[in-house]
Amino acid sequence: MTENSASKFDNSRAGEYARQSRIALAGYDACHELSACMLAASLPGTKQAKILVVGAGGTAGEIITAARLEPTWTFVAVDPSPAMLDVARENLVEAGIAPRVAFVSGHLADIRDDGGFDAAIMIGVLHHIPGNAAKHCVLQQLSDRLRPGAPLILAGNYRPYSSEPMLMTAWAQRWRMHGAGPDEIEAKMGRILQGAEPPESEEAVANLLANAGFGAPLRFFSSLFWGAWITQRA
Repeated sequence: MTENSASKFDNSRAGEYARQSRIALAGYDACHELSACMLAASLPGTKQAKILVVGAGGTAGEIITAARLEPTWTFVAVDPSPAMLDVARENLVEAGIAPRVAFVSGHLADIRDDGGFDAAIMIGVLHHIPGNAAKHCVLQQLSDRLRPGAPLILAGNYRPYSSEPMLMTAWAQRWRMHGAGPDEIEAKMGRILQGAEPPESEEAVANLLANAGFGAPLRFFSSLFWGAWITQRA
């Protein structure tokens, strides 16, 4: 995530992230649970796996679900937003999982354990990175830090929001379902669009992954504009 995209996740947004994210993504918890299950399925018998979690700030749901499923795994959580990382740390302390997590306030480039990770998770990050060149750079940095054959869970919005007006309308209706009035809905939808630049399509996601040294992705979850895939480093 770039400095500009990280700046969106300040103290005010970090404080409301848990509730907002579960409204914005229908099936938020299911996505995280299935991500943990897919990762465990791809690492059978791996008892001491070290997992790199990119954009880990916020609920830390991806770490909590995976850590509960696999009690011997350890995690390195990196996020460029100190406020979001603080929220994640609080949630992990409350869940009793923090001792198994190393926190890095910064970027992937700050992770020096090249090629040493057994798997990675990157949820809700790619569509906040502007431009394909920057998206490729992050995915390449991620690939460089994984051992050959290591799985990656990738999840986020894909295809332009303007491409599916009915999905956008349904998104707004979801906010109304949760008690938001017209002005609040307009503000929420504006925030969703602020600075977000999803890949153009699922094929574009696959191409970005291929260019960074990953295999063909398998989608295992979707919700409106959101998709979640598993792939492996070549």
